[in-house]
Amino acid sequence: MPVKKSTVKRRRKRRVSPEHVTAVVDQLQENYPHVECELIHHNAYELLVATILSAQCTDARVNQVTPKLFKKYPDPFLLSKAKQADVEKIIHSLGFFRAKATNLIGMAKGVVEQHAGVIPETLSDLTALPGVGRKTANVVLGTWFGIPSGVVVDTHVRRISQLLGLTSEVTPEKIEQDLMQRLPEEEWINFSHRLIRLGRQTCIARRPKCEECPMLTICPRVGLPVLSTKS
Repeated sequence: MPVKKSTVKRRRKRRVSPEHVTAVVDQLQENYPHVECELIHHNAYELLVATILSAQCTDARVNQVTPKLFKKYPDPFLLSKAKQADVEKIIHSLGFFRAKATNLIGMAKGVVEQHAGVIPETLSDLTALPGVGRKTANVVLGTWFGIPSGVVVDTHVRRISQLLGLTSEVTPEKIEQDLMQRLPEEEWINFSHRLIRLGRQTCIARRPKCEECPMLTICPRVGLPVLSTKS
């Protein structure tokens, strides 16, 4: 019996020229020369906690609750012994606060039991902790330790990297793979910070200010309607 050919269409990989990647990187560097993580932190532990809390939540909202959280639990040892209800009470204004409280306590226990209370500096060790995915680990390694373990792909990075024609993938994992292959390693950390700044200020979801965007001259605006040329 003949085997039927699959009717599922494979996603065609978009060809991205090295020249376009260089132009994007240069333009971002020129317009956003000084960028940094906007989660307020003073050590690796605080950054890890804040990043876990930032899932599906703005940095500004996280920064509103972390001072009280860090005052009560200034290190992994105290957080590992925290009562779930007490942590929930502090972070209840954030989305998914119950799951996040569980992850925070679990993460702290893992750090204490497996790493003597010291935040690990490898991707594998970090992602082995409860509630710590690749994105969170990349944030901590890149921002605090200066280790380019990968490219942080949040909603801004995913959307804008597609608009800029840097990837045609849709999942964060595959988008990160594309960006890691195409970007110079020394740009892995700050590239995300720059796209996030661009996304918050100009390339806003569903209402991008294309005419004001510093990337307009080199952005193919993949998936967006053609701009009007009427004066």
